[in-house]
Amino acid sequence: MGPSATISSIAHLARLILCWSAATGAVAQTVAAPPLAVQGPKPVPIGSADPNKVRAAIARGVEFLLDTQLKQGAWGKSANSKYYRIWAPVPGAHRAFRTAVTGLCVSSLLESRAQFTGPRRQRIDAAIDQGQVWLLDQGEQLRRSAPDKLDDEYGNALYNIWGHSFAIQALVQLHDRAMGDEALQNRLRASVEKHIDRLRRCTFLNGGWGYYDNPPADRMGRPNRPRRAKMTRPAGSSSCFCTATALIAIHKATQLGVEFPQQRINEAVAAIERQRYPDFAYAYGEYLKMRPRYGINRPAGSLGRSQVCNLAMRLYGDEQVTDEVLATWLNRLYARNGWLSISRKRHIPGESPHFGDFGVAGYFFYYGHFYAAMCIEELPESERPYFQDYLAHILIPLQEKDGSWWDYILYDYHQQYGTAMAISALVRCQHATTTAAE
Repeated sequence: MGPSATISSIAHLARLILCWSAATGAVAQTVAAPPLAVQGPKPVPIGSADPNKVRAAIARGVEFLLDTQLKQGAWGKSANSKYYRIWAPVPGAHRAFRTAVTGLCVSSLLESRAQFTGPRRQRIDAAIDQGQVWLLDQGEQLRRSAPDKLDDEYGNALYNIWGHSFAIQALVQLHDRAMGDEALQNRLRASVEKHIDRLRRCTFLNGGWGYYDNPPADRMGRPNRPRRAKMTRPAGSSSCFCTATALIAIHKATQLGVEFPQQRINEAVAAIERQRYPDFAYAYGEYLKMRPRYGINRPAGSLGRSQVCNLAMRLYGDEQVTDEVLATWLNRLYARNGWLSISRKRHIPGESPHFGDFGVAGYFFYYGHFYAAMCIEELPESERPYFQDYLAHILIPLQEKDGSWWDYILYDYHQQYGTAMAISALVRCQHATTTAAE
């Protein structure tokens, strides 16, 4: 039998199967499997979180931030560390870290202050005022590292992405707080515009943002420094989570009427979508998108990224990010929390007994839960309590004796950013407006 006869026989058999299916109603009875994005593990049942314990944890965290604020109003410093330190070229990297951490701390104090009265409220307001002064006077100095200062492995550091994004979030909240003070609001809005413009300048050529601009290599795999030094926009591989963080900040800035080029927003959204798999796990970056079963790209490796990416895509109108998708990934985060936690407090990024499997870095822990709390806010109010209680049950036991939370030693920034993210998450874990703590 020749090839043409074989093909003809297969086609005839397929027609017979279709005719039989139609006659018996088999086709009509077929039920499609649910999308992979809404399939996932369910966590073990838990009880309701004690609201008094939630408030107490927030209060202890706030006290830690009040005690660790620097005299100039910022949080975090480039102290020496005996532990592994990530590459951080001076001064740009540390300016980025400090700006990001200060923005997060100011935001967490703004979000939690309503539960306090009396002297503690006064201390919180004073700390917010100091933080605001620093963000306006010093935070605006944040720039990307000089594009001609390269590392052989990492290229150009773009940690300023974090500083701009979290500063914008805080400045928008400070703008709301300054209601009635037009001069201050104008100053805050102008500061947001500066950070927005610098985010615009740092958009990658392939869309979105990343925290490293890896240098292109020649045919021998060696970084091509001369070509890279001439680039005005990053030409490396953007990362889905950096892109999502920046997009969420830009979305907040639009509340003040601050504009961002729509074309670059479209490119950033497209970059995240390219890195998304059918189960809504997200590749670590563009350079890994064609390796879907690579450990860090699988659902357990994506636990700290999927929350922020789902939130960003939903804010920008992606109808595929349904309530069911958000709930599925929140449940996955809770049920598989050990995979995200396994690298918590390990001092080398990605180091864990299962590094070869999922490669999760410690600094994704509170970041992932921070954005998970924002995902909960996107759900119908009636569905939130279960997810709020579960998140509180995860975070409260992890609080340190000094009131802080931390997941990765990063010079002298880790306790501050971990505490700020945990406070913001726990504030969103409260079912309703709470009474003052004191």
